[in-house]
Amino acid sequence: MIKQITVISGKGGTGKTTLTAAFASLAGNAIIADCDVDAANLHLLLHPVMTSKLDFYGMKVASIDQNRCSVCGLCRKGCRFGAITENFVIDAHACEGCGVCALVCTQEAIVMKEHKSGEIYRSMTRFGPFVHARLGIGEETGGKLVSMVRKNATEMAALHNTDLIIIDGPPGIGCSVIASISGADLVFIVTEPSVSAIHDLERVIEVAAHFRIKTVVCINRYDINKEKTAYIEEYCRKKDVNVVGKLPLSEIPTKAMLEGKTVIEYKDDSFAGTVQDIWHRVHSGLISE
Repeated sequence: MIKQITVISGKGGTGKTTLTAAFASLAGNAIIADCDVDAANLHLLLHPVMTSKLDFYGMKVASIDQNRCSVCGLCRKGCRFGAITENFVIDAHACEGCGVCALVCTQEAIVMKEHKSGEIYRSMTRFGPFVHARLGIGEETGGKLVSMVRKNATEMAALHNTDLIIIDGPPGIGCSVIASISGADLVFIVTEPSVSAIHDLERVIEVAAHFRIKTVVCINRYDINKEKTAYIEEYCRKKDVNVVGKLPLSEIPTKAMLEGKTVIEYKDDSFAGTVQDIWHRVHSGLISE
């Protein structure tokens, strides 16, 4: 049975992608998926070599046949999003694909056409197969693209006879986050002892609890504010969420990133050792279920 771990943070910049890459290097035999499709950056550490590319069509967008259009203006009046210009041309970035314009057009001059919203990539890395994607500028179908990335990752897991998928999820609590954690076996939340991070931690724990997904927490840079770290630990205890590890403030992640390496590859020190301990704790708990 394929197990899936999704690494999320709520707030961006807590070290989510750094730990995802480290876990990928430690897993040995896993499919890696970057579901932060709006601002993907896991590839900067994994240096993937693309093996295939798939166009992603998120939704249909209206298209006007100028030869049939009578310029009556009913479509412009019906469009709530201002997607139809004065010259009766569709602004693809403004169109929400609702189809009202096609419905009210008396000349049947408007049809809904598939619109390319991004691309999905299958690649190979030094740690194994990697699925990632790029969402087009201004596109709003991130949740659907995340689902497609996970679908491709599951297919690759079956193809490569792999029983583990490690997912780098997006920040926040929106559609893309929900799509990245739905059906996962474990949500691994990376947080830090700051006001904004704690606020987002509380929100994302509630989202995971709503979907009844097992959740664990890692506190990064725990020593910058030990009082807030203690608050996080107490909050997690009350929510029955296990804090699986704490990482100190360190220059290692930044230095490793500048060299395009994971923290495990960069230096065999106490920081890397703590990350290894966290991974073994998480992985052993996952496979024992």
